[in-house]
Parts: sequence; C-alpha cells; structure tokens
Amino acid sequence: MISLSRMFDLRPSGYDSQVPSHYTEDEALIFEEGNLMAGSLEALIQHLVPTTNYHPDRTYVFAFLLSSRLYIKPHILLKEVCQICVFQQNLAEDEINQEKLGTFGPNILQLLGEWTEMFPYDFRDDRMMKQLKEITQRIISIYPELQTDFASLTHNLINKLSSLHKYEEELSKINTEAVRKSSIQEVPTTDITEICPSPLECAQQLTHIELERLGQIGPEEFVQAFAKEPVSSETSFKDMKKTSNLEAYVNWFNRLSYLVTTEICSHLKKKNRVKVIEYFLDVGKECINIGNFNSLIAIIAGLNMSQVSRLKKTWAKVNTAKFEILEHQMDPSNNFGSYRSCLKAAMWRSEGATNAREKIVIPFFSLFVKDLYFLNEGHSSKLENGNINFEKFWQLAKQISGLVTWQQVQCPFEKKADVLHYILTNPVFSESNLSLASFECEAPFSKNEKERHKDLKSKVGIS
Repeated sequence: MISLSRMFDLRPSGYDSQVPSHYTEDEALIFEEGNLMAGSLEALIQHLVPTTNYHPDRTYVFAFLLSSRLYIKPHILLKEVCQICVFQQNLAEDEINQEKLGTFGPNILQLLGEWTEMFPYDFRDDRMMKQLKEITQRIISIYPELQTDFASLTHNLINKLSSLHKYEEELSKINTEAVRKSSIQEVPTTDITEICPSPLECAQQLTHIELERLGQIGPEEFVQAFAKEPVSSETSFKDMKKTSNLEAYVNWFNRLSYLVTTEICSHLKKKNRVKVIEYFLDVGKECINIGNFNSLIAIIAGLNMSQVSRLKKTWAKVNTAKFEILEHQMDPSNNFGSYRSCLKAAMWRSEGATNAREKIVIPFFSLFVKDLYFLNEGHSSKLENGNINFEKFWQLAKQISGLVTWQQVQCPFEKKADVLHYILTNPVFSESNLSLASFECEAPFSKNEKERHKDLKSKVGIS
C-alpha cells in the first residue's frame, strides 16, 4: 500500500477534493485552484463524514484529525460524526434498507479504521471507546457481513494500546533503575568500550532504542505540545493528553549526551579518555551510515559539553579530523544545510530501499520539532473571517506524515541485551559531578576554572 507521506507528496500544492461542495454559504469550504484552503469547523467536520457514495480521502482524514483537536476534543468530534451519520442516513428508524444505504457501511468502517490506525491513542479515552462500540454495533446490525472487519479493527486497536502500556511500564522500570544507580554514585568499574568493543554494534543498539522510542510518539503529540491553551477552553489539552512519548524521546537524547560525557570524564588516565573519545567518534560515523542522525548529534553534543571540550591535553592526542567531519553535520549555517543534505540523501536511499537496513531514517529530533514549531507559529490557525486555515493543517500533516513513515521501520539489527541495559541504566553524572570529574582529569588552569572548582568542592563538602 502506498505510504501516507507518499500520498501527501503526490499532492504538493494541497488537498484537492474531488467531491462537489454541498454546503450552505455560511458553511462553505473555500477552494483556491482546486485546493482546499479554509472552512468553518462545521463544514470541515461534514467533509469528514462518509455517506452512501463518499468516503473522505486518507490525507484529509489525517490532516483534519491531526489539527482539529485545536478546536474540538476527539471524543466530541467522534460523537458529532456519529450523530451526523445517524441523522443523514436515518439510522434511528426501525426498518433500515441496506440497499438504500449503498456503501455507507464500508465507508464508515474505512473512516473508523483510519482513525484507530493513525490516532490510536485517542482511544485511551473511555469516551472514545464507548462511541466506537456504539457506532460499531449499530453498523453491524445493518451490515452483518462487516462484523469480521469491525472485530479486526477492534483487535488491532487493543493490540496497539496494549503495546503502548507495556512500553510505558518498561520505560518506567528502566528510568527507575537509572535514577537509583545515579543516586548511589558508584565508581565505575567498566566502560562502554568493554561492554561493547565494536562501534558498529554500539550504533546498531542505539538505533534499536531510537526506533522503539520514536515509534511510540503519536502524531497528535506535536500539535498538543505547540498548543497555547487559554484559561477556559473546550479543548483542554490536559484532558486530552494521554501520553508523554515525545517528552520521553527528548529525555533519551539528553541521557545519551550525558552518558557520552560521563564515560569520558570517568577515566583519570588520559590514554583511556582518548580511547573513549575516539570510540564515540567511530560510533558517530556508523550512525551516519545507518541513517541514525539523532544519536549522532546526541554524541556530538556530549563531546562538545564544556566538561569534555576543556580537556586540552586529552584532545591533543585525539584524531580531531574525525571529529571535524562529524561536527560539520551540526553546523547551523544555512539553516543546518549540511545536515539537511545528508538527511535528504538518507531519505532517497530509504525510498528506493532494497533491504531493511536502507529504510532507516532517524532525524535530528529537536530540529524536526523546531521546524514544526516555526511552521505552526508562522501561519495563523484561523483567518480574519473566523474560518479555519486548512492550508496550515495540510502543511503540518504533510511534514508529520514523513515521520510517520520512518516510525514504521522495524530495526533489522540483532538486539544485545547487555549493551542495551548498560546504555539505558548506567549512571550518568549530574552537571556538578561532571565538572568535578573533569577537573580531576585535568586540573583547572584559568582563574575562572579555579574559582568554579573551588565553588563546586565547597558545595559538595570537599576540602
């Protein structure tokens, strides 16, 4: 089946509805050169509702369900869709002629299937599940031949929600163990180069973590993160927010950066620090080859932290040419032009992939979110006449649809449980402890560093 992102690419200028407008002037959808630009909320909802001979395009469903939550809660939207269906198709009558309803049954099945597939986390809300159950029972009573299809829809939805619940439980256990280990502040007895001597294997295990955590983020989490909620709102995001996968993924990036810095600063011997730095440079290179840009830039960020960058004697022994090549990826000039060129090459490789490894694209997540933020901030959500700016909905959906495609890639590398456990739970030093460790590695040399070192020792009670 053609991917959602490809469907958006086939319509670069916007959503082109092939359905003639049948709304009143007050509810009209506004088109420009055949592309849907704006409309009232009521008209856009009406355009979502399937009929006897119409079902909304998949791209419209994704774009509208993604951003409509800015104006209406999902459970209220689903309720309205169901009410419109009952009214338009006279589903409340005692005797209903299936022949008269035409393909309405399969069409509503398709809409509900796309909703549960693309936004399954909406159905963590009991009100959503109740609405889904009620409309499902009503449709099956008219179209008994669709019972198996609806059962499959429900089964797939429950599997997705169960998978999320299991992931959240595992994440909580891992985070609890990591916090416990860090609070003890044990002196490390080993390091990443002993646990995982191969930089390639380390990059592969990082890719496992990236794809698992990236894959759990719901598209709607981006819209909810950018929303500026008024004091009194029909779309209370605290009410709608059922997941924290976006925040968990950002926390993972920060952990990896601090892990890199901790691994380096844990070694008092210069030759060991050089070994660890060059190891991570090689891991970064393998991440580029895989298409794992998020781990790459987390590693670069860790190497650039002041506690590592100040180690002049250590860096003098490092092959800095490797570092310069990697750091070029993080060059912010031309709006991160170097990184974007590299990302585009990975995307082309993914689109023409002949094996699972070539499909991997893991973007620099913070920049991806930043791009979405500026797209959101740069365009008004409503026009001066009060109509909703659907063109903005479309652009947000188009950008996020690319990420949805990358999220669906299965990691092709063999899992190494001991390496994953080390990366996810090994203690990382706090900012202060990193600085103290860094000064132990190489003594403070400037006046500012000496004052900083003195302050840190005083705070932790070291004479």
